[in-house]
Amino acid sequence: MDEPSAQPEQVLLDDPTTADLGAKVTQAWRDFAGALASLLPTLAEGTRLDITLDPTASGIGDAVYATTVLAGPTGALEAYAVGNAALPTAYRMNRASVAGLIALGWSPPGVVAGSGDHFGLLTNTDAAPALATVLARTMRDVYGAPHPAFIVYAAHDAQDKPVLVAPLGTARAEPVADVPTDEEDVALVVGGGLRAGAGVEDDGLDLTEKVKVVVAGLLKTEPDELPVDSDGDIGIRAGSAMVFVRVRTDPPLVDVFSPVLTEIEPTEQLYTKLSELTNRMPIGRLYCANETVWASIPVFGRHFQTVHLMLAIQVMTGLADELDDRLHGEFGGKRFFAEGDKPSTKGKDERTGMYL
Repeated sequence: MDEPSAQPEQVLLDDPTTADLGAKVTQAWRDFAGALASLLPTLAEGTRLDITLDPTASGIGDAVYATTVLAGPTGALEAYAVGNAALPTAYRMNRASVAGLIALGWSPPGVVAGSGDHFGLLTNTDAAPALATVLARTMRDVYGAPHPAFIVYAAHDAQDKPVLVAPLGTARAEPVADVPTDEEDVALVVGGGLRAGAGVEDDGLDLTEKVKVVVAGLLKTEPDELPVDSDGDIGIRAGSAMVFVRVRTDPPLVDVFSPVLTEIEPTEQLYTKLSELTNRMPIGRLYCANETVWASIPVFGRHFQTVHLMLAIQVMTGLADELDDRLHGEFGGKRFFAEGDKPSTKGKDERTGMYL
């Protein structure tokens, strides 16, 4: 894989096999907590900030694991965390989780005035970094958010009107205004806007800006609100998988890739399976490197076409979420957003849907 090649395509496919995924997730949480620490002191009096584990993305049904911060007068901050009384029976916290909340500094429900069935914490903007750490660790360690990309946040003023706030790392802001949703008209206005399928090489935007416009259109958000990590990669949740969009400038290339499985033992059977699946893919490839199974679809940056990137993202998000489950069942390893994965000897259905 690392041998020099005269084939341009192989040179362009700069594989992300040196990525330290554990460090990437850790850094994402640090970025989230840092952004939150900067945001809290700026909240106007009466503003409410809700931070929620997205139940539709994390597979927790009707359970809503959330924390809330209320900005009070003279820099006061009131924080609340959901308790078992507000959770469905099947998703209530065990004693260890409740003890974890207390250890983080939360008071039991009803102790803080106005907390009701929620855990409470009173502090002020001088202690914003500490509160941000408590909130981040509550979402990660107690409520089980595997990555900040699974977190949704929103702010409202005293009249319950939506308020725009600064991005919180790779967490996703709830939209506060209508944005175009038609994939045939990804016309988020940035330097004139783009239309899907149109050549945009002469529109005045650089490749990174073009990519952000397209991805924002697909995710129904604004380019400035995209979850971008410290490596500059845009993260897109796809069930138990994570898809990254990386822009490279020399040569111009957009790599849509996913670490489908990590901590996997390379075997002849695995390489054979990946080769078979790659041969059946309409675009992209699957390969194993550094005990990780990768899926990658390159999109050329010269004469950039928005429809090509849209297709790559649509294929990859479906492919990664389907394949990580099936390959895990056959070969073991760990999925990006799954706890307690273990090897399995059970075979999986050989169907690969519309993606292969």
